[in-house]
Amino acid sequence: MNESPSTAVPFYGADAQNGVIDLGALIDWMDAAHRQGAPDTIDSLVGPAESRLFVRSAVLSGEAMGAKVVSICPGNPRLGLPSVQALLVLLDGRTGTPRAVLDATNLTYWRTAADSALGARYLAREDARTLLMVGAGGLAPWLIRAHRRARPGLADVLIWNRTAARAEQLAETLAQEGVPATAVSDLGAAAQRADIISAATMTPTPLIRGEWLKPGTHLDLVGAYEAETREADDACVRRARFFTDFRHSANDVGEFVLPIASGAMQEADLLGDLYDLVRGAPGRLAETDITLFKNAGGGHLDLMTAQFLLHRLTPTEAAPGRPWSGRSLG
Repeated sequence: MNESPSTAVPFYGADAQNGVIDLGALIDWMDAAHRQGAPDTIDSLVGPAESRLFVRSAVLSGEAMGAKVVSICPGNPRLGLPSVQALLVLLDGRTGTPRAVLDATNLTYWRTAADSALGARYLAREDARTLLMVGAGGLAPWLIRAHRRARPGLADVLIWNRTAARAEQLAETLAQEGVPATAVSDLGAAAQRADIISAATMTPTPLIRGEWLKPGTHLDLVGAYEAETREADDACVRRARFFTDFRHSANDVGEFVLPIASGAMQEADLLGDLYDLVRGAPGRLAETDITLFKNAGGGHLDLMTAQFLLHRLTPTEAAPGRPWSGRSLG
């Protein structure tokens, strides 16, 4: 932890965060947080394609305020720098006093994985045995770990990636953690075996076909976040019960917008979000149902995760007033 002498606002980097957090506890925290009212959120994106600034903000009245500032510079890898870098500023929800600054690149891995796992907790079959991970990028290992926390019965992990070597490398890394992971080359065959399919890719067009899905499959779609991109085709949407993490966030993503435009679904076919599911809205109605969860993200998730991290890092500083601020989850 480093403190600026002029502001005395603590900064928590990746090492500090990783030293106090675990996915199971974060999933439980998010579950409890979704039982409270949703924060007010707003996103803004400015700048040219080669250097954009994305700001995602959320306010939970009387509790906390947060803004995640993300730089997106696709040319950075040529300079030996990551293309996406982020910080999150967490403020007191009553006084506006800054409470912490956090490495939000690392925080985003944690919150995205926990978000998908919470969706699987309510939508995936409890007897799920095989997980297929589509994509082997930075998020993939986090999603695999989180899904295995949500569904401990997952005994087989299959990994597919356009560049096979990356899938093989990830499988080897996970094997060192004791995760039974195998790289696969045939996406269609692997999808037909899977009980849960998690996708985190940059594909502009669908990779996953509805004809591959066996009854009871749960789809977790993470990667496509723009209005023109999607990871699953219309046939997936037609066959599935469609859910998302936050209705507000889903309105602008291709996984929702494009099937409506093609006629594969209507707005009413979005059956609910996590706020609905944790309060008892019906998710999976039968073991044979195919469920689809669009992980669209949102500033509310960043705020939840920052609150959780601050509670873990400085328990006496946790914001009061709501069950999920730490009183019942310590």
